[in-house]
Amino acid sequence: MTDNSAKGRILLALTGWTPEVWIKELAKAAPDRAVTLEPDGEADPSIHYAVVWKQRPALLSKLPNLKAIFSLGAGVDHVFADPDLPDVPIVRVVSPDLTTRMSEFVVWQVLDHHRLGPRYRAQQADRIWHEDRGQKAARDITVGIMGLGELGRDAAAKLRVMGFEVSGWSRTEKQVDGVTCHAGEAGLGPFLASADIFVVLLPLTPQTRSILNRDLFVRMSKRGPLGAPVLINAGRGGLQNEADILSALDEGLLSAVTLDVFQQEPLDSESPFWSRPKVTITPHAAAASVPSSLIVPIVRQMDAHERGEPLSNLVDRKAGY
Repeated sequence: MTDNSAKGRILLALTGWTPEVWIKELAKAAPDRAVTLEPDGEADPSIHYAVVWKQRPALLSKLPNLKAIFSLGAGVDHVFADPDLPDVPIVRVVSPDLTTRMSEFVVWQVLDHHRLGPRYRAQQADRIWHEDRGQKAARDITVGIMGLGELGRDAAAKLRVMGFEVSGWSRTEKQVDGVTCHAGEAGLGPFLASADIFVVLLPLTPQTRSILNRDLFVRMSKRGPLGAPVLINAGRGGLQNEADILSALDEGLLSAVTLDVFQQEPLDSESPFWSRPKVTITPHAAAASVPSSLIVPIVRQMDAHERGEPLSNLVDRKAGY
């Protein structure tokens, strides 16, 4: 804890993360604000802002002078997991570093599947030298992005640079340069028929929970250059029905998957996903939250808010993101 109390204090509430590096970055970016890991009682009047990752339930509910909650992750479902969340603004983190890291992951995985990486790695393991002479160009492949927020739009732009056609789907109408956009339930069918590789960057809300299920996979196009589609989920584990994914691979509804997130993390060592040849697993590593990149824009928002300026990247509580 720092002892500077010239302004209202910042509560840093983390679960599963080491707080020291975050405290250090907060002290550098906000030397005029004290930082604490615990309030002085449930109604601590000195706390004006909370910076959180999976905060303890009811921790924030009775803080009388709390002005805003800042999420340290790209998603905010962890914030809404608290049933006693106070009625104050919630701010999503938007960082060029976080966005770039996610786009790197998306481009890497799309290219890996497009250029037959899993097949060639399997051939290497068996010492087989065989070139697939039917390799398609990027222009022949359409990547469908589910979720056209900050992350989805940036990933779409970078995929277009590589030559891929890009389509997108979102809950509400969006317009993105060079992307064929679909929206809502009416647009979901045409979107699913449009792509060969599906990248999922949706927020986790009651409406999107378990959206990656057999009913969705059945509706995906099977007529493209890759045959059955590829699924890449870098959003949230709660978006996927994991039993349905395994069945879809067995039935040929999906040709391959990359999963960076799971319903339970770490993934159990006995999970059948580990041994599936058509599955690529990464350990929730698509876009790390780096303290030095995230804290500065958060503190800038606090300072702007103190000057009477509106907060940016506010979460819509009704929509859940």
